[in-house]
Amino acid sequence: MTKAAHPLISNDLVIRNSFDIKAEDFLIITGANMAGKSTFLRTVSLMIVMANCGLPVCATNCTYKPIKLITSMRTTDSLSDEASYFYSELSRLKVIIDYISKDTYFIVLDEILKGTNSHDKAKGSKQFVEKLVKSKSSGIIATHDLSLCTLEESLSSVKNYYFDAEIIDDELHFDYKLKDGICQNMNASFLLKKMGIV
Repeated sequence: MTKAAHPLISNDLVIRNSFDIKAEDFLIITGANMAGKSTFLRTVSLMIVMANCGLPVCATNCTYKPIKLITSMRTTDSLSDEASYFYSELSRLKVIIDYISKDTYFIVLDEILKGTNSHDKAKGSKQFVEKLVKSKSSGIIATHDLSLCTLEESLSSVKNYYFDAEIIDDELHFDYKLKDGICQNMNASFLLKKMGIV
């Protein structure tokens, strides 16, 4: 995909990114808050939906093979269903596992296992990604958990990318560009101080 853009962002504001996702590849996307991870996931997801419908996509060049899409991006809890946030997320991940056991999918996940502690999250997320890789599907996983990036060392189909943020003159700056590697700059502490929360 060359110079892909989110179709709902105006041309004078949109930042275009080029990327290549081959069959059975999984991209792990890290990055600071507000750096562009979720927008990128939505861009790719929309492109798949639009291409599957035979619509033009927002890119200067696109080589694409039709594939089914499944996502987990906006999990919510429910008092009426007596489902906690974590249980809702697990239920959605179980649906994904059931689907990919029967067919090949493109999987888009935004920050999996948010509803548990860091140790459990790191261990469970790694095991889940390993299961996804064995399914022969492809996908993108956005995360703040840098321990997931170590999977690139043991799984040839996993590749690390990131969106960056810089602090210049006490202000945050984003270029919204997808880069190879692992994000080194996080911004939660800076934002907490900047907004006078801590």
